Amino acid sequence: MKKRILFVDDEPDILSSLRRMLRPARGEWEMAFCDGGVVALEKMAEEPFDVVVSDIRMPEMDGVELLTRVKEKYPQTVRIALSGHSKQDALLRSVGPTHQFLAKPCDADILIGVITRSCALRDLLSDTSLVQFATNLESLPSLPTLYLQVLEELKSPTSSLTKVGEIIAKDIGMTAKILQLVNSAFFGIPRHIASPAQAASLLGVDITCALVLSVKIFSDVNLNTPSQLDLERLWRHSYLTSLLAKEIAQRAELDKKSIDDVFLAGMLHDVGILILASGFPEKYADVLDLAGADMRNQMSAEQEELGRTHAEIGGYLMGLWGLPDSIVEAIYFHHSPGKAPSNGAFTPLTAVHAASAILMSELTSNPIPPEELLDMDYINQLGLANEIPIWQDLLATILSKGEDSE
Repeated sequence: MKKRILFVDDEPDILSSLRRMLRPARGEWEMAFCDGGVVALEKMAEEPFDVVVSDIRMPEMDGVELLTRVKEKYPQTVRIALSGHSKQDALLRSVGPTHQFLAKPCDADILIGVITRSCALRDLLSDTSLVQFATNLESLPSLPTLYLQVLEELKSPTSSLTKVGEIIAKDIGMTAKILQLVNSAFFGIPRHIASPAQAASLLGVDITCALVLSVKIFSDVNLNTPSQLDLERLWRHSYLTSLLAKEIAQRAELDKKSIDDVFLAGMLHDVGILILASGFPEKYADVLDLAGADMRNQMSAEQEELGRTHAEIGGYLMGLWGLPDSIVEAIYFHHSPGKAPSNGAFTPLTAVHAASAILMSELTSNPIPPEELLDMDYINQLGLANEIPIWQDLLATILSKGEDSE
């Protein structure tokens, strides 16, 4: 079935240009073009669309209001802003309802690529309720202690963006959101982002403060999560995974960009647990009850109760938010690396899979042999079986130094 894409811009010349530019996609997409937000909403009331691409600056109803209404009425629809220079307040207002932001002029291959990727990600999830919930998320809850530390640091007269970034780097939700922003064209940062600390530094004090204090891109909402879910343990596991995965990647001599992606993917690899537990607390309580004390059962329990796993839902949202493919792949396949497109090469996924498994093996009440948690067919294919005891030693070294060694 062809995907339905709606383009909205008040300038006829822009719409004509989009028509010409996107002719190569006519075989895959059904496209409609509207000259304003009001007309676009009328069109959407008549027939559904998978993706809406809108300008921000428009008369009568601007793109922020349009995308906000689309979010409220059609939560399963992917929302992309395609706009030229906009005032900072408009950009900040568009952060919530927008999944990705592309700047004009936009190369046809980039626009087609972003839309195609978003549609492909949607196809990975067949459960409508999961798609709607994940697509509608503006932010992910943060650990209250870390959220308060960020607020205190930003309000301090001697505020340090380096310190803010270091705090963000320890939190799953804050890391995900700051990466969504800096990996888009929101603030004109066309470069590789190595860490949340670098992201905060590039955004600057004023924008970072506005995002956190006014737009509230981070949330300190008390999660209505199942009592069986130990949130502190989830955050600790994620942060330790990022540290260990980075060490494993460095030992494998990956390039610097890949090592940066490894650290970020390690922090976010279990973000799907946060999404599912906060969005479907009763069902996730059943998941945890079904899985019991043995974490090896968690994926099958998620599949049985929800129809999808935390790896899949986490990979979906991070892909929708525009994070790099290597990070999305590491999240989506971190329990099943042999199924990944990059199967056969040592990638960020390899390091995250290894680190997560080693941690689950070593830091459980009843230690599990790592070979039972690792995808050994995948590990053997890459010739890495002899590395397992070395990875265990790397974890021991990290724990002996303390978790702030990064």
